Amino acid sequence: MAGTGFSTSCLSSSSNLGTCWLVLKTHNARAVPGKLPGTVRRRLSLIKAEVKYVNAEKAKELVEADGYTVLDVRDKTQFVRAHIKSCSHVPLFVENKDNDPGTIIKRQLHNNFSGLFFGLPFTKPNPEFVQSVKSQFPPESKLLVVCQEGLRSAAAAGKLEEAGFENIACITSGLQTVKPGTFDSVGSTELENAGKAGLVTIQGKISTVLGTILVCAYIFVTFFPDQAEKLFQLAPTG
Repeated sequence: MAGTGFSTSCLSSSSNLGTCWLVLKTHNARAVPGKLPGTVRRRLSLIKAEVKYVNAEKAKELVEADGYTVLDVRDKTQFVRAHIKSCSHVPLFVENKDNDPGTIIKRQLHNNFSGLFFGLPFTKPNPEFVQSVKSQFPPESKLLVVCQEGLRSAAAAGKLEEAGFENIACITSGLQTVKPGTFDSVGSTELENAGKAGLVTIQGKISTVLGTILVCAYIFVTFFPDQAEKLFQLAPTG
């Protein structure tokens, strides 16, 4: 009586891992295909490509030595201020120009606070993000996903991983950690400063001026007390 053995082989690919089939082989070389047991399929489904999180120096190595392409997912304003030369730009968030009453109120509040102090645009999730990336890159592409602080790139990497991309890397804490000269960049500022806008950009200058005035006043009072006293007497009183 002919004996029966079994082996596995992947005959088609309907997901990242492919669809694995159990092939039953008899001694007379006949094969009967059958699916793997459910428990095995569930275990295989847990195996996923892991996103690489690297520092700026390692990221540069991935681009120059390993053939990774830079995918910038920041909004347009930060991208224009500074971006890595020859990168691709697909924003994870786009400017929200909707005119329904709720959005108008939220946009006004945003512009009066975050927009004013930090120069951040009022945005919403880009519904075409994954499809836009897919239209430019096949799933086997090596992509270094970057943003300013590292949060958007992590979220974008998760979406791309779910969409079938397996070779994804991100810079931990984003472009704000990239020192000048690490990458060839384009724009009016350094990559690390591309997220700075609004009133916070002059806060440091204001602090410097006030500090200088206070230091000068202290030196004047210390070394010229008589003149300082006369000035205080000239000051108007309530």
